[in-house]
Amino acid sequence: MSYRAPVRDLAFTLRHVAGFDNLAAAFPEADADTVEAVLEAAGVFAGEVLAPINRAGDLNPAKLENGVVRTSPGFAAAYKAFAEAGWNSLAADPEHGGQGLPKSLEIAVFEMVHAANMAFGLCPMLTLAAIEALAHHGSDSQKANYLPRLVSGEWTGTMNLTEPQAGSDLAALTTMATPDGAGAYTLNGQKIFITWGDHDVADNVCHLVLARTPDAPPGVKGISLFLAPKVLVDADGKLGQANALRVGSLEHKLGIHGSPTCVMLYEGARAELVGELGKGLAHMFTMMNAARLQVGTQGVAIAERAYQQALAFSLERAQGRSAWTGAYPARLFDHPDIRKTLMLMKARIEAARGVCLSTAVAADLSRHGANEAERAAAKLREELLTPIAKAWSTDMGVEVASMGVQIHGGMGFIEETGAAQHYRDARINPIYEGANGIQAIDLVGRKLMLGEGQAIGDLMDDMRDTVEAIEAAGDPALDLVASRLKTALDAASGATAWLIERRARAMPDALSGATAYLKLLGDVVGGWMLAKGALAVLAMEGGDADWKAVKIALARVYAQNVLAGVPGQAAAVTAGAEDLAAVTAEALGA
Repeated sequence: MSYRAPVRDLAFTLRHVAGFDNLAAAFPEADADTVEAVLEAAGVFAGEVLAPINRAGDLNPAKLENGVVRTSPGFAAAYKAFAEAGWNSLAADPEHGGQGLPKSLEIAVFEMVHAANMAFGLCPMLTLAAIEALAHHGSDSQKANYLPRLVSGEWTGTMNLTEPQAGSDLAALTTMATPDGAGAYTLNGQKIFITWGDHDVADNVCHLVLARTPDAPPGVKGISLFLAPKVLVDADGKLGQANALRVGSLEHKLGIHGSPTCVMLYEGARAELVGELGKGLAHMFTMMNAARLQVGTQGVAIAERAYQQALAFSLERAQGRSAWTGAYPARLFDHPDIRKTLMLMKARIEAARGVCLSTAVAADLSRHGANEAERAAAKLREELLTPIAKAWSTDMGVEVASMGVQIHGGMGFIEETGAAQHYRDARINPIYEGANGIQAIDLVGRKLMLGEGQAIGDLMDDMRDTVEAIEAAGDPALDLVASRLKTALDAASGATAWLIERRARAMPDALSGATAYLKLLGDVVGGWMLAKGALAVLAMEGGDADWKAVKIALARVYAQNVLAGVPGQAAAVTAGAEDLAAVTAEALGA
């Protein structure tokens, strides 16, 4: 089915849930009319250009032919149109040819890009991350020679971290960068799982590669970041000869078939150091954090696409008798269980959309806030929310895509309907850019203590303020939302206190509850997002009454079915690691 961009929901979430209006002073040009125009145009592009080739990419994956990667049908033309329309440059610095708009608006646009065609969206997504890394850590010449072309979309970017023996454990990587005596380096090694590592849609591919120098210390302190273009760039920024790197093979994947995932071989490739020696992992985290928020947005996007298809199918497919009217045959939509499933799908999507856009607004404020205090507070909020945005949103994406298959019944298991593609595409999101278990460890092991606990404390306070605002509004429709959110907050506060105490003296106990805690906190923050939206709807005068009623209904359904389960989840968080420590691998395999 076709994709309909949720422009109204995106604009509403930006302004009334994520706090986009707080950026007005820093981005006066990003007024309501501009934001609406950008979202509308992006929605049209996503629906008319990217969505129609999504299925073609799934059925006709990228191919490696005589050392050249050929992308799926229509991708090259779509990318050219994407770059020419300026979608690659929305939030980039005008100094390098960007439009200087808020990052949060860019994230909203990219939700539509990923929903229309996630395999395609990975290419510009990684280019944006490369832009972030070079803008923060590149030399003046690197910025001058590379950033304008990356911003324009003439060239694309990648990140090269993983090696066959070094997955999440980057300390084990062995790719070597040897000084060439002329101020540059030669790279030798193999990288795997390199998304859009090569293609035929742009003139150059700029690889950001983690490697170690011959005299580097072991472990992560010996890792540096290098820039190795597919085609060498001279001092004036002009393209020269091919670099000594190539694609060894393309991976055959469960999903995102239109995205060429490469094994990259560096065979004496010329490279430049980015930033400082030994600071490669820290520099790469600039790129990875940008990508993690984008991946969280992919979770929202693929869920939205799966939801739209499931809703359309439920309105077309007639099965059984309606419990409400007795009509036979009834649409699937007219069965309470199906309608509840659809509402939960949409509620989870809107909750995760709020989390991702709120993280993006915090990122904007951390750079462009009115004063140092506002910037510092926003930075804490951004860092705290990032693992939730990435992990909770992508787990939600898989769950909602699975629910979409279920609504289709047997037809969902048949590839021709397209429902299965969304599920297959969604499954990578919890894995790449830091597996979700790692995000949970980061949340418990580091993020809970940001600002000596100020970040999580401020978040809890803000959520309680919303509960109080709902109670003060006195609308009976939201009494349930306030009550369930308040109870969930109490459970979250208790689990948080337990983890903070245990991480100081019994880290295995804390880490064993990390994944459960991330889910618990994500469920609560998601409920907060829906509660803020429902509260905003109450304050609106006029408008679409049915649309407003849906916002309130979604908050209630989420409160009944998700927030209600949070106190029980706290028991999983605080279970400790005693039973885990008592079991051996041999016993489990017996």
